Amino acid sequence: MSMPLASHPSLRPIAARAAAPRVSVVVPCYNEEAVLAETHRRLRAACEAVCPGDFELVYVDDGSRDGSWPILSALADADPAVVAVALSRNFGHQLALSAGLSLARGERILMIDADLQDPPELLGAMMAKMDAGADVVYGQRSEREGETAFKTGSASAFYRLLNRLTDIEIPANVGDFRLVNRQVLDALLAMPEQHRFVRGLVAWLGFRQEALPYVRQARFAGETKYPLRKMLRLAADAITGFSVRPLRLSMLFALASFAVAMAIALYALATWLLGETVRGWASLTVVVALFAGIQLLCLGIMGEYLGRMFMELKRRPLFLLREVRSRGPGPQPAADADAAADAGTGGPAR
Repeated sequence: MSMPLASHPSLRPIAARAAAPRVSVVVPCYNEEAVLAETHRRLRAACEAVCPGDFELVYVDDGSRDGSWPILSALADADPAVVAVALSRNFGHQLALSAGLSLARGERILMIDADLQDPPELLGAMMAKMDAGADVVYGQRSEREGETAFKTGSASAFYRLLNRLTDIEIPANVGDFRLVNRQVLDALLAMPEQHRFVRGLVAWLGFRQEALPYVRQARFAGETKYPLRKMLRLAADAITGFSVRPLRLSMLFALASFAVAMAIALYALATWLLGETVRGWASLTVVVALFAGIQLLCLGIMGEYLGRMFMELKRRPLFLLREVRSRGPGPQPAADADAAADAGTGGPAR
């Protein structure tokens, strides 16, 4: 089955949930043709070991430029457990993940990347923790194989900074690899932020969350899809999405600058009263440059928040689905445009 679909400002599911499977696995993919066959083999084996025949695998192609979509289409045509989703363009990892979550029908939902750094075989241990009462089971990396010291150190520093700035605790050394129940997912889908940091949103929701330590493995094949530029963008989304303390820090910078300026003014006045000429054009230049830099920093922080408010107020769809393929009872198209809008937003768009 192949169908065109479009998302809406809210992330409420647009999929009909008839005969919901016990587990849905959501896998965002971007240029992963080298690993998809092995990923599917291991994911399917892990699901069969836990809930035989009662699962679905939702692969989301985030505008890949390689042969990922033909592979996913072939998997969907051959395997009734597979739902292959193609976005209209590259929207980024977090929105691709959100697109898959909006279509997942399962009672429990596993989020995992396609690169096999997070072992699918941990699904059984996660299910056991959820059977014992957890609402969220997140994988916590005890070791990181195949990663540079810079990436490991910068990730550690980022989480320390993030937890100092935010009012909620976001576990360190944790990615999006986690199992959530339907109640948690429905709450997550009701949060329509444009700049999404999914692991932070799940932490904000609360509920009973438990860690599952594991060794993160090296990529099975291919290259990382998170270079430094994207890591910095994700860090900015995390900090500005969960804290206003940078704005308060800009006020402290401004107050500190004012105090230094007053001290310099008093010094200049005192030397004038004593009949001495204020010496040093170089020191004056340094002070002016310092104040200008602090002012620009404060303006940059405020501009970042204003820009994000501007993007949120547009209320554009978070993503657009170009095609969905499934042989099984996967997401069904709405009967008409009005029905699709109601299913997508839970009511009129705000």
